[in-house]
Amino acid sequence: TGLSFKKCNLRITMNNNNHHTQEISTERLVVRRGQPFTITVSFSAPLHSYLKQLKRTFLIAQTGQNPSKPDGTQIEFPISGLGDQRQWSAALEEQDPCFWTITVKAPANAPIGQYALFLHAPKCHRHLGNFTLLFNPWCQDDEVFLGNEAQRQEYILNQEGVIYWGTENAVLAQPWDFSQLEEDILDICFILLDVAEHHQGDKDHTRRKSPVYICRTVAAMMNCNELRGILTECETGQCCNGTPPSKWLGSSPILRQWIASRCKPVRYGQCWVFAAVMCTVLRCLGIPTRVVTGFTWAHNTDTSLSVDEYYDEDGTLLTQAQSARVWSFHVWNECWMARADLLPEYSGWQALDATCQEKSEGPSFCGPAPVQAIKDGDTDIDYDVCYFFAAINAKCQVWIQEADDAFKPALGSTKYTGNNISTKGVGSERCEDITHSYKYPEGSLQEKEVLDKVYRKTKKLHTTSSSSETQFSSIPTALEEPVNVFIQLQSESSQLLGQDVPLSIEVFNYSGGEKATHLVLGAQSLQYNGVPVTQLWKEKFDFILKSNEASTLKVFVPCSQYGKELGENHLLRLTATLRDKDSYVYFAQEEISICDPPLTVEFPENMVQYQPSTAEISLLNPLTEALEKCVIVVAGRGLVYRQRQYRLGSVQPKSTEKLQIPLTPTQTGPRRLTAHLTCLQLQDLKGYKTTNVAAA
Repeated sequence: TGLSFKKCNLRITMNNNNHHTQEISTERLVVRRGQPFTITVSFSAPLHSYLKQLKRTFLIAQTGQNPSKPDGTQIEFPISGLGDQRQWSAALEEQDPCFWTITVKAPANAPIGQYALFLHAPKCHRHLGNFTLLFNPWCQDDEVFLGNEAQRQEYILNQEGVIYWGTENAVLAQPWDFSQLEEDILDICFILLDVAEHHQGDKDHTRRKSPVYICRTVAAMMNCNELRGILTECETGQCCNGTPPSKWLGSSPILRQWIASRCKPVRYGQCWVFAAVMCTVLRCLGIPTRVVTGFTWAHNTDTSLSVDEYYDEDGTLLTQAQSARVWSFHVWNECWMARADLLPEYSGWQALDATCQEKSEGPSFCGPAPVQAIKDGDTDIDYDVCYFFAAINAKCQVWIQEADDAFKPALGSTKYTGNNISTKGVGSERCEDITHSYKYPEGSLQEKEVLDKVYRKTKKLHTTSSSSETQFSSIPTALEEPVNVFIQLQSESSQLLGQDVPLSIEVFNYSGGEKATHLVLGAQSLQYNGVPVTQLWKEKFDFILKSNEASTLKVFVPCSQYGKELGENHLLRLTATLRDKDSYVYFAQEEISICDPPLTVEFPENMVQYQPSTAEISLLNPLTEALEKCVIVVAGRGLVYRQRQYRLGSVQPKSTEKLQIPLTPTQTGPRRLTAHLTCLQLQDLKGYKTTNVAAA
């Protein structure tokens, strides 16, 4: 007689715990490749000669819409012992006349996806159940293996992130909720892969075994310029009929809106939103991922190591038609993996950028590019190392418009990119500087050797113009003029909204004689991508510089002149343009962040699971006018259920308003409460704090 199958217990609680997926679901089986999971099959009639039956019994795992053995999407394997890491295998752990306990293991290079599991024996073909298979950073044989447990906790399981923005001298932090372990997010991630493969006409499910393939597929789906993707980019700062990028607090509302609208692109995203949503998707699928911010980033240079900025004669940044610009900051991702397609030294962190780039060939996203290859200037390595290298190693030349509309290079004004590259620290909310992993120390011999190597490659590419490879453009040197005047502009790197901005200008005259000079100081609001918003303030000065003497000038940019038109990113470009009687133009610039007033979150000293407690949110109004129609939205996984909204009304000038938030923690460990305030005068003011909740 054959097997009289009764039922199968997928042992979901035990398996999901062992596979670090218990937070995703307690109702369905979610496992990781290269690691065994256990099921129990029960029979309605006792089995007496189990060995004889076992030899004729197979398991079948299948994935994809049309599973087939030749495609590698339907795999039949015996219950004969756990084999090597490259084959599906199963072993009988325990047997009884009425049940078998079977251990199943997917190979460490199996395609990720939704699988069905069947039991096949003579006169018996039964569906045992379904499971989801993910990448496994805990398995040494998986390409995404990460050896450090604290890093696995951070880059796979931590749902609370911090994204950095601002300027290189005043790095600001904003909270982000990745939500990668929420059950519906897992389903959305696989729908995202299905949609991408449908767009690309790719029916080969086995390609999902490769983390490089998954990264490139997900990056292509982030921005609707590439495929019919998840987000529409807000390029101009005009975000009509949608959510402004700075208003989003997390990834799940974006992904859920995309699904609810039948995969119509969500409005709107900018670089940090693309990177944050991509981090959610890749962490969910099991690829260790982090969000990285680089300050002073050269965008759309098409691998050229030079970028130009154009100013009018008074030092106002002009809106040029050209797309290459220096961005105040840019946000991308790093994913951890072995690069099976490259030499071993290129394994480890890979840079991946979903923001659209103008490229001479290939898709508009960039990566995955080995961070080591970027550092070493190995610009021909896949994928797009040359674009990352140019973005963080370019020089920016300033050009000043003359009366005849021609442009002249300004002296003493060269700006360098890639000065500060940062990410959230492991297991903490401190900012970790990782510039050293992208660049050798400034001025070091290694840095010089890398730049020389890239310039040599450039020359070769230019001499063989028939080459189809991307061409690096070398740096054109601006006219070398005798610099005998030095100008320095200094300000606070960040300033609280509502306060005047102090400016200090020092001018040194190294020449042998007196100089009659004309100085123009300016302040301009700026979007993070280098596009000017509006000129806010300007002052002109004429003075005589004595020979070999320094002159210092101190002025203030009044809050009344910059407060109303700051732009979404609250960035100010301060400029000093100095002309002497010989018509030489000297230029200095500084970028500062105008910081919102603090929205602080405070917890009691001890928080215990299931015990009612109260958090306090306080808002200081630094302005000389009342903040009107204040609304605070509060969210915190395991602290409050969903989002709560509180109406504060108005907050009087120079006063502090406090709000008590009753809450009962339901989950233990580190828990973050985020507060988001909007009012007539301020948009998108965020505050957050993490507390540790003790077990009841």
